Amino acid sequence: MIRALTAYSTRRPWRVIALWAVLGILTAVVGQSLVFRVTQTDSARFLPSEYDAAQALRVAREEFGVRSDTDAVTVLVARRDGRPLRAADSERVAGVARELSATRVEMPWTDEQIPGLSTDYSQTPRVAVAMTAPGGSFALLRAQLRGNSTDPGMHLLYRAFQDRAEQKFEQAGMRTGFTGGVADVVDGIEAEETTQTLVGLFMVGLIILINVLVFRSVMAALIPLVAVSVVGGAAAGTVVAAALLTGFDLDPGTPGMIGTVLVGIGVDYFLFLLFRFREELRRRPEDDHRLVACDVSGRVGTAVTSAALTIVAAFATLGLATFGQFRVLGPSVAVSVLVMLVASLTLMPALLAVTGRRMFWPSRTLTKTARPGLADRTARLVARRPLLVLVVSVAVLGALAAGVTGVRMDFATGGTSRDTAAAATAREIAGALPPGVSDPTTVYVTTNDGRPMDAAALGRLPQVLAGTDGVGKVAAPVLNADRTAARLDVYLKAGAQTQQARDLVTGPVRQAAREAAPAGTTAHVGGTAAVFADVATAVDRDLKTVFPLAAALIALILFVLLRSLSAPLVLMLAIGLCFAATYGASALVFQHLGGEPGVNFVLPLVLFLFVVALGTDYNILISDRLREEMARAGSVREAVTRAVRHTAPAIATAGVVLAASFGSLAVNADPSTRQIGFATALGILLSAFLVSLLLVPAAAALLGRAMWWPQRAGQDRRHGA
Repeated sequence: MIRALTAYSTRRPWRVIALWAVLGILTAVVGQSLVFRVTQTDSARFLPSEYDAAQALRVAREEFGVRSDTDAVTVLVARRDGRPLRAADSERVAGVARELSATRVEMPWTDEQIPGLSTDYSQTPRVAVAMTAPGGSFALLRAQLRGNSTDPGMHLLYRAFQDRAEQKFEQAGMRTGFTGGVADVVDGIEAEETTQTLVGLFMVGLIILINVLVFRSVMAALIPLVAVSVVGGAAAGTVVAAALLTGFDLDPGTPGMIGTVLVGIGVDYFLFLLFRFREELRRRPEDDHRLVACDVSGRVGTAVTSAALTIVAAFATLGLATFGQFRVLGPSVAVSVLVMLVASLTLMPALLAVTGRRMFWPSRTLTKTARPGLADRTARLVARRPLLVLVVSVAVLGALAAGVTGVRMDFATGGTSRDTAAAATAREIAGALPPGVSDPTTVYVTTNDGRPMDAAALGRLPQVLAGTDGVGKVAAPVLNADRTAARLDVYLKAGAQTQQARDLVTGPVRQAAREAAPAGTTAHVGGTAAVFADVATAVDRDLKTVFPLAAALIALILFVLLRSLSAPLVLMLAIGLCFAATYGASALVFQHLGGEPGVNFVLPLVLFLFVVALGTDYNILISDRLREEMARAGSVREAVTRAVRHTAPAIATAGVVLAASFGSLAVNADPSTRQIGFATALGILLSAFLVSLLLVPAAAALLGRAMWWPQRAGQDRRHGA
């Protein structure tokens, strides 16, 4: 089937290219317009129903009409002269709040919004006075806006609301500040916009520069990037369409993760083809370039298919996770990689067939014999001193892996940049009120038999919660319409996204709520701190399931691909050591030397999937070439030399490109994203250079043809496989 696809694509290249251009661009445009309809920003929605935070969300939704797309923004209002608010000022604040609640805010439309596809977030917000700071230094309003906080259309609506609120309070002689929810998101995006644009341009420029230096050709540098961009857009659009059809929600970070993954692996696969295409054109100068493209695509397509299926299998295991964000991310990446695999077997061969030798213009490398370089010296070193290379490689990886000693998990979710207006407002509020005021923990109490209750029926619960160590204040109870449920906002002395808040919620607060809840009622604790405390529990449970299952699937694919028992064992040991080294190095950089509380709680899983699955690509490529060369007559050391010499440029270039793709995340303001970007880039570099080009070939040189036991290298070729 693989050779049938590549053969058709090289015979009818223009049809294939036209089909990908039309479908790819159309799917990308539609997917980008609809992506915000299938993204869910509320992490509690991804928790299994048995968790306390998920049950609190259910009560909030069913009893108090809280919608999952409701975004609460805290508005600070103070006198411009800095004096305390007087009674007349408080009346004006309440009057403006009522006026804002009665006025519809229209979303401004821009060229980025497509009528019929983009969501119109125009609405009448709910604005109410929440509290006044001690001494009357400022008043806080709670504004509720409905919509996806990651959607640019929602950002436009928030700015329209902000402008109106500022204007109204300005007329009353007061200043305003906005923080929390979409205010944090919008200010953070604007603060990082320039940095992210520069990083994106740098990444693209770096990929182009690397390819220009390697191939001495502009076409070989630009065509892969353009093709992968089109396919990446089509893959993201396919995931969005699948989410719409099946009704499942995506995490807001999923589309961005898909884009990062596909740019890296797509360019990798194209590079594998280009290097082998150039090699065969040099060796067969008289052959028609379409025939060469067909042969190369079929040969490399087998390795690419195996590599892609390894990634698909690894990420598909996330479908068994209990935490919804993982359960959605895994299949989404798997589907995207399958789309990229189809492109690797159709679009990429078609582009080779159309361009032919012009792909490498104006370089003259096709007419010249490749001169010995660093790849040749590396190949000879590995072949001559395999034991030394193996020992040094293992020692380096082992030293880095020692960094896992004393590693701690950090469950912080990032935060707003310190340089934004939203962060400045949050600091002003925290100076006068408990940090938890802008994002309270909420205790929901429901009657078990459906009987109505009143505030007095809550008994000692408010007093017990208020007396809990770490709680700053408890707001007055609020009853639902039929008086069968009550809500108590608990303002912690710690910020909602801190470890201290999570410890308070999972310990003293939940214990107090359970013990002090009146007879015949049930209490659930919700809010940001409660959600992420339960997320940490769910993730820890999922790691114990996903790790062994993904490893088993990868090993099975390697056994089937290599038809060997020895080679997969070598590769799995090397991959496991690379993962441990990357994890240890990350802990060393961020926790032991960087002074951070620990490594992000999702880092082990992300590293395992990306470093193990993507790093296996390079191991498959070098193993496939090692077996091919060992099938020829000659010594094992000569075969290893040829395999490393021919494969090293492709693996090295692909590794740098993929590391650069993930490394772009390392400059993100969010500490968790920064850790993931750095660690993944480092893991890919270790996998490409230390494992695939040194450790695995050295092991092959020492084991010889026994590496393919119980099958001899090349046996499948002699039997016409």
